[in-house]
Amino acid sequence: MLIGILSDIHANREAFDAALEAISQAGAQRIILLGDLVGYGPDPTYVVEKSRALIASGAVGILGNHDEAAATGNTSGMSENARDAIRWTIEQLSADQRDFLAKLPLSHLDGEILYTHAGAWRPQSWPYVMEASDARRSFEAVPARIAICGHTHVPAIFYSTAHGSVSSFTPLANKPAPLFATLRSVIVTGSVGQPRDGNPAACVALLDTGAMDVTMLRIAYDWDKTAEKISRAGLPGWLGMRLKIGR
Repeated sequence: MLIGILSDIHANREAFDAALEAISQAGAQRIILLGDLVGYGPDPTYVVEKSRALIASGAVGILGNHDEAAATGNTSGMSENARDAIRWTIEQLSADQRDFLAKLPLSHLDGEILYTHAGAWRPQSWPYVMEASDARRSFEAVPARIAICGHTHVPAIFYSTAHGSVSSFTPLANKPAPLFATLRSVIVTGSVGQPRDGNPAACVALLDTGAMDVTMLRIAYDWDKTAEKISRAGLPGWLGMRLKIGR
């Protein structure tokens, strides 16, 4: 099965639509929305409604920390820009849309694959998986052979051997990376709506459970249009600028 995994969409309509079109053309048979549908971007209503329709049609949706903040109003621990964007987002969303976000689950287990937004050892606390030591905590906390998360906005893969050693790998854009039968893996998907790895193109993970590999698909989109919307909405200017530089 080919699974399209979209994380950290962040209310970026242009990136979201481009990513969905790309995975459709690639032949994705299932969609996973890995959290942070909202926050930072200018189109929270559109992204929430599109996501709700996808989930109603069989996609899986996971709760992200920005989704939780928009649902509850709790912005503790967030940067000033993130807090400003969440306050604005709350004003755009209806009570029903916020309730939809609040009811998204923290995790989804599908056979040997565990999906979470943040680190699997404590997803409700929103830890980042950035280093081998972070991935090791996931390996130690959950039995799943493959754990998939987002949250960092930077794609990465970590492998664990039977002896417990963990190695990290930076996947190349649009090139399949193997998932070995003898190794456990943590996959960090990168971001659809706000990449931070220096590449402004939207990032989607395509997981092929038959070939046992994962491809970080990069998709160009009209980030300038999104940045203009951010400016018109009165959101912090840095949120538009970082779309252009991928940081």
